[in-house]
Amino acid sequence: MTDFEVHTESGTKRPTQPLPQLEQVELKGMLDWLSAYGADPQGGVTRLLYDQAWCKAQHALAAKMQEKGLAPEFDQSGNLYGTLHSNGRRSGMGEGIEEAPIVTGSHIDTVVHGGKYDGAYGVIAGVLALEYLQKHFGAPKRTLQVVSLCEEEGSRFPFAYWGSRSITGGSGLEDVQHLKDQEGITFAQAIHDAGFGPDSSYRTASHTYGAFIELHIEQGQVLERLGHSIGIVSDIVGQKRFSITVSGEANHAGTTPMAWRKDALAGAAEMITAVRHIALEAGEPLVATVGRITADPGVGNVVASRAVFSLDIRHIRQESIDRCWQHMLQEFSRIAVEQQLGLNWEEHLSVTPIPMNEQITSDIRDICEVEQLSYIYMPSGAGHDSQIFQPACPTAMIFVPSQDGISHNPLEYTAEEDLMKGFQVLVQLLYKYGYGS
Repeated sequence: MTDFEVHTESGTKRPTQPLPQLEQVELKGMLDWLSAYGADPQGGVTRLLYDQAWCKAQHALAAKMQEKGLAPEFDQSGNLYGTLHSNGRRSGMGEGIEEAPIVTGSHIDTVVHGGKYDGAYGVIAGVLALEYLQKHFGAPKRTLQVVSLCEEEGSRFPFAYWGSRSITGGSGLEDVQHLKDQEGITFAQAIHDAGFGPDSSYRTASHTYGAFIELHIEQGQVLERLGHSIGIVSDIVGQKRFSITVSGEANHAGTTPMAWRKDALAGAAEMITAVRHIALEAGEPLVATVGRITADPGVGNVVASRAVFSLDIRHIRQESIDRCWQHMLQEFSRIAVEQQLGLNWEEHLSVTPIPMNEQITSDIRDICEVEQLSYIYMPSGAGHDSQIFQPACPTAMIFVPSQDGISHNPLEYTAEEDLMKGFQVLVQLLYKYGYGS
């Protein structure tokens, strides 16, 4: 999408607005504060959709938004919005006409034993950015908003991006209410117990945004290794995920000659090796991963009768994903025939690659150049809420470095200096879109 307009002069790089007392923003302290909700005795943060820690965190954030001068509001899904209302003096707008808000934010939920930056950084930075802008520049000409999305990870129920999907209309409660967590609690019960859902007093989740901007840690090593402060996300990769089942024949490990075996595990091992070779041959940015394998009967002195392994393929172009999968499937089939094995597969996930909005990414680049922040354009190898928002409204992502590329882990860490650089870019961008002429 390239039709995003902010009613500012085009064709020139205007100097960015000076940011007074930026170093006094309490970014690190608020991240530490939020991480106390769901602090896990075994390490890290565990804050799952609609659980007690999640409820306490989301309501504490609502109180914090109000304290910071924002108008907090929940929707039926449990998404939390903090709004900085416009002064109604937008040039070029008719009387009584309100443009859709410019929104920033990310998700509040975590994985089990997760870190305190993933998702939370974008939420806290958004709250503080709006507080900062209001304090120094007053009410914006266009409404600005921060959203603390209820869920992205899919850690409790087998469904990801519930927050952004419910906002954009991609999914409704009818699509997920039957799902169960590991304790057998249904989604419908969990949302009701948390005080949300269609029986609550909150408005429906569906909403229209003028643009969505997500500030996030990279969760990878690229920025740190290349020495850049800011990653401007060009695309979010598409994904295909499969379960591959290889069938053979269980038999005695001592009395069955090697040449006569129908060893499902041996066949699966050869297929997994083929995955690596094909991915390397395809070249970057394609990646393919086998992260799980099981074998039956799973006994050390019995030839495996069945092996099941996962397969995850990602790229920024759909045709490359499809081509890679077809190549791998051909190899799997060849190996199965040669070793007299059965082969079946099931596709669990297919997500289309999503390019970010060109105009917003160009504005991010201009800010980096004026502020003399080192940056690169880069794809996101992980999925994010931004890929759900982009088809519905102009969307962009800003990355900051992750130490050693570690994420979804108690050791997840980003230096305060890097957090503040990302915050600086976000504030400048929101100032441009909210206060520009």
